[in-house]
Amino acid sequence: METVYFAGGCLWGVQAFIKTLPGVTSTEAGRANGSTGTLDGDYDGFAECVKTEFDPEVVTMEQLMGYFFEIIDPYSVNKQGIDVGEKYRTGVYSEDPRHLVVARTFIKKRDDAGRIAVEVLPLTNYVRSAEEHQDRLDKCPDDYCHISDELLNKYRERVDQ
Repeated sequence: METVYFAGGCLWGVQAFIKTLPGVTSTEAGRANGSTGTLDGDYDGFAECVKTEFDPEVVTMEQLMGYFFEIIDPYSVNKQGIDVGEKYRTGVYSEDPRHLVVARTFIKKRDDAGRIAVEVLPLTNYVRSAEEHQDRLDKCPDDYCHISDELLNKYRERVDQ
């Protein structure tokens, strides 16, 4: 198994979407690449993200990037949907340099590469979110989510089987 961290705005929807993808074996809501972080809610400079464990025999990092780009506005800086602020920035973080090469190559191959605002950086730190944020949309399906229901459920059949 390999691990990568995807930041795509509010983590509730990002986690709900990512956990339905083929080859994803587990997800965890958290915060990445900030200056301080504790479970009491002090997340200075962190990006809301989803720790994603996946089986590279089933899904490649490049495929995960394609899925990720389905649910984000890659041109937006510090904003996804109605959520605004540094913690809602988009990014791909990893301790594995191969993942970062794949993410950067994926972006460079796009016709709109010069407009992409997704940061691709080594993971410097990570803090797991409080339990109330784990699988939040499963617990509270009527909560706000910037990702459409159509996209949230696009790959759900795999999980429900």
